[in-house]
Amino acid sequence: MPGKRPSAQTIEPQICCITGYMKYITHITLILLLSAVFAHCSYLPSAPAKKTNSMDNTNKKNPVFSKTDTSAVNVSDEEWRKILPPEVYNVARQKGTERPWTSAYENSKEIGTYYCAVCGNALFKSDTKFESGCGWPSFYEPISKSSIIFSVDNSFGMKRTEVECGRCKSHLGHVFDDGPPPTGLRYCINGVVLDFEKAKDAEKKYNEKEGK
Repeated sequence: MPGKRPSAQTIEPQICCITGYMKYITHITLILLLSAVFAHCSYLPSAPAKKTNSMDNTNKKNPVFSKTDTSAVNVSDEEWRKILPPEVYNVARQKGTERPWTSAYENSKEIGTYYCAVCGNALFKSDTKFESGCGWPSFYEPISKSSIIFSVDNSFGMKRTEVECGRCKSHLGHVFDDGPPPTGLRYCINGVVLDFEKAKDAEKKYNEKEGK
C-alpha cells in the first residue's frame, strides 16, 4: 500500500542479495588484477635478432660474387633486385641505412677480412676495426686504395662523404674525420653489406687449394 514502510523481512533478502553481488564483483576484479600482474612479470621482451650475411663463390643466385675476381661489375638495378636479399638491396642499391646496433659485426673481435656482401670485393682487415660507439661497424682504413670509392652526399641537408664498393659501386656507408690514428678517419659501414671470413677459414681454404 502507498506510504507503507517495508518490513525487516522484506529488506533482509535484498541486503543479502546486494552483499553477495558485491562479493562476486570484488572476487572477479581481484582475479583479473592478479592475472594482469602475473602476465606483466612473466613477459621478457627479446632483443632484436642480429643478422649476418654470408655469400660465397658457389652462390648461384649471385653470379658476380667472387673473392678473387677484381674486375668491375656492371649489373642493372633490375638484376640486382633479383639477385640480392631485400635488406641488402635496400642499403647497397638504394642507399638505405640499417638500424644502429643491429649488426653482429659491430662488436665482433674475430680476426679475418671483411668483404662486400654484394660482389665479394675485399674491403677491410679486422685489425683496422675499432669500437666507435656509433652503432655501426667502424674501420679506420680500407684494405687498399681501389677497394673503396668516394662520392659527395648532400642528402638530408647534410654534406657527407659517401663510401662505395670499388668493384660494384654499392653503397656501404660514410667516412668521417673523427677516427683514431694513424688515419684519423672513421669508415662507418652498414653491417648488412659486409661479408666476413675468418682468417683461419681463409688459410684452410688456401692450403686445400694448394694441396698442402
